[in-house]
Amino acid sequence: MEPDVTTDRREEGFFARIVSILTPHKTIPRMSWTASRRWDLSPSRVGILFFGLTIFGLGDSLLVQSKIGNAPWTVLAQGIHNHSRLSIGEATFLVGALILILWWPLRERPGFGTLANIAIISAAIQLGLAIFPSINHNLALSLIYVFLGIFLVGLGSTFYITTGLGPGPRDGLMTALHFKTGIRVARVRFGIEMCAFIIGALLGGRYGIGTALFALLIGQSVAINLSLVKHLASAKISE
Repeated sequence: MEPDVTTDRREEGFFARIVSILTPHKTIPRMSWTASRRWDLSPSRVGILFFGLTIFGLGDSLLVQSKIGNAPWTVLAQGIHNHSRLSIGEATFLVGALILILWWPLRERPGFGTLANIAIISAAIQLGLAIFPSINHNLALSLIYVFLGIFLVGLGSTFYITTGLGPGPRDGLMTALHFKTGIRVARVRFGIEMCAFIIGALLGGRYGIGTALFALLIGQSVAINLSLVKHLASAKISE
């Protein structure tokens, strides 16, 4: 029996498309919902923004509840929490507000999404801490929390960054440095996460395997999700 060349080509085309979809995107794509201005609001665009910010915060809270290491920025927030009366969510809000100061030298300006980021992510983290049970002495389940959290943070970042309503404080640094230097998104994000981690660790924030995995993988998670969402959105438009 001769091989079915047509079937083989279809399979090769299918796998090539999967590889293309999951190949990390090197820059920030413009989507159908991307705003022309940072205060160009519409119900659908604001809905996408709020959705992205919420799942970002929930993903972050999963790392806290994994008990094997927070995300680097939450290591910092927990370090501040340890030395103050602020909750982790409130400390996250404070850090976000302070980071805006670092935007000025990069000529980055806040938008509606920037302000929403500071408020919604902080609230979503506190919500996640209330609804997700903490994991103790179960490494397998803790790792599931960590990997799911990394995926959600990457997906949430993709949605709210591509609305064009202004990135959050942390991602504003990432995108501004990316456009300023031409360095890939994943590499810029890694550097930023490491700076936050070092300061947070010195303040006594919890870190461990989860922190290391987040720092190593979050840049790729953002880049892969940018590619995934771009392909899915394009496919929906073409239908």
